Amino acid sequence: MEKWLKPALDYIPRWIDFQRRRFELPGVAIAVAERGKVVLEEAFGQADAAKGTALTPRHRFRVASHSKSFTAAGIMKLREEGRLSLDDRAGRHVDGLHPKLAEVTVAQLLSHGAGIIRDGIDSGQWDDRRPFRDEGELRADLAEPPILESSARFKYSNHGYGLAGLIIEAVTGEAYGSWIKRTIVEPAGLFETAPDMPIARSAPFARGHSPTLPFGQRWVIPGENPTLALAPATGFVSTASDLARFFAQLDPDARHSVLSPASRREMTRRQWRLPHASRERHYGLGIVAGNVGDWDWFGHSGGFQGYITRTAVLPGRGLALSVLTNAVDGLADLWIEGAIHILRAFARHGAPAARVRDWTGRWWNLWGAVDLVPMGEKVVVAMPDLGNPLLDASELAIAGRDRGRIALAGGFGSHGERAERTRTAGGKPAELWLGGIRFVPEARLVAEAARRYGRREKR
Repeated sequence: MEKWLKPALDYIPRWIDFQRRRFELPGVAIAVAERGKVVLEEAFGQADAAKGTALTPRHRFRVASHSKSFTAAGIMKLREEGRLSLDDRAGRHVDGLHPKLAEVTVAQLLSHGAGIIRDGIDSGQWDDRRPFRDEGELRADLAEPPILESSARFKYSNHGYGLAGLIIEAVTGEAYGSWIKRTIVEPAGLFETAPDMPIARSAPFARGHSPTLPFGQRWVIPGENPTLALAPATGFVSTASDLARFFAQLDPDARHSVLSPASRREMTRRQWRLPHASRERHYGLGIVAGNVGDWDWFGHSGGFQGYITRTAVLPGRGLALSVLTNAVDGLADLWIEGAIHILRAFARHGAPAARVRDWTGRWWNLWGAVDLVPMGEKVVVAMPDLGNPLLDASELAIAGRDRGRIALAGGFGSHGERAERTRTAGGKPAELWLGGIRFVPEARLVAEAARRYGRREKR
């Protein structure tokens, strides 16, 4: 492990759990794999807010569109075996398709370039108003004409991946779920992953949760509904650790994988730029790609009723991150990118030097919290309530055990002023001064506020 990676992995979960508390979200599970080996897995909050069940790293989540990456990997495996081609027309393998849809290629299905309707004319399955489509219903939808001409633009389609699942079944002569488990899931060493519900009753399962608005409370969403013919698009159930392991194997530089390097390069190659988007993102074959600063990433996200999840691989750096949340308003997307910002900063500045290593911890005042994060020869004053806690962060230059100065701050900050700690009689840091602002531990601030604001003056 790189020396800078360990302190980065120490801070990332502390920041994510602060964010979970800040936004009053039920639970979050995180995992990081380095070169395919899990080096961090933690879980915070609750698996079921109504029952108060504590969330653990072993709890399974609905990971929704992560399923597409598994399905694309399955297609690439069949391609390696010479059983199909990416240029095959869908109609070669599946009967009863609309004539235009029969002409789209396997590659167009996997890259969302086939122009197919996204979820059918009634997508109430996403509101738990109807079941997911079975094979007969999916085939009926696929007998209708596509919405756009093929290769007109990127058009995301769960139905398109349902058709990819039908192609797998036609080629293999086996049900999608059993084939993908035996051919992709198990060889990848994933023991907490299933292609769809139901899962074993003994397996811990994180329940989904609604947002608080407009209900005035979070409703628990069971999350047990099978996705039937749409499992290749959205059915998978997994843990953060298993997802980090699997997506790490899709890195073209990975030493061990269920796929050849050529297949991995083809999957992760950027084929479509996502239109009408404020952030530059691309799609390959079952893979989303983008960048955070000068670091590229690829992976996938997932949204199921009650769950928001995301996994990202940093190619060439040997790192894969997965963040799973069990709430409709979970911030997995924000947290993955924030975690990458943290990794970039530690990679740039290095592990903390011995003389600054002790300058750490979370400190509070009435306006919120700051985190002291030592890296290299400096101490960064992170703002944990931000999506990127290191954005425009102040920096401290340390001159002694408890003395320093604010060496860098924004124009409205306290640039050049003191940074100082006081200690208890036992030698434990008790207060932090940044300029003229005093910060204290969380429990002390809570007690101070209760004394100051918790009683009314008698008239």
